[in-house]
Amino acid sequence: MAKDLNKVQLTGRLGADPEMRFTPQGSAVTTFRVASNRSWKTTEGEQKEDTEWFSIVAWNKLAEICNQYLAKGSRVYIEGRSQTRSWEDTASGQTRYKTEIIANDMIILDGRRDGVAYNGAAEDVDDSWDSAPEPTQAPAPAPRRQPAPAAAPVSAAPAPARASSGGGTT
Repeated sequence: MAKDLNKVQLTGRLGADPEMRFTPQGSAVTTFRVASNRSWKTTEGEQKEDTEWFSIVAWNKLAEICNQYLAKGSRVYIEGRSQTRSWEDTASGQTRYKTEIIANDMIILDGRRDGVAYNGAAEDVDDSWDSAPEPTQAPAPAPRRQPAPAAAPVSAAPAPARASSGGGTT
């Protein structure tokens, strides 16, 4: 039997600061939206541009890193899987759906030498978020980001920093 693949890779900029909250079991979960632009020329030579918005969910250590180091306007690479969750809207009784990217890898692309790296391939994900309804009220703010420590001088440009939340197979 062939194995299917659910893998998403994208780059873009955050549209707002990330929001971190915790599940009842204590797992950190950070959500944010990333705008990814696409540009092309028409057959008439006219330049066109389109923006697609993605909802990103990061868990555990990756959630903490995203909350601490990302901000509105940050340019990032995100790798993860697409997941659509559903819930019943208590006000209307209708079933609602939301497609999100569950991040397992993140690279800050702002070009700074103090980029953040994280690889948490062995982390477990708390799936209690999957069936949770959309929040109707803004969550209490989580502790905010701190400046990243300055990197030591190097003779050559460092490789881009990576951050992962794990999972191995998707």
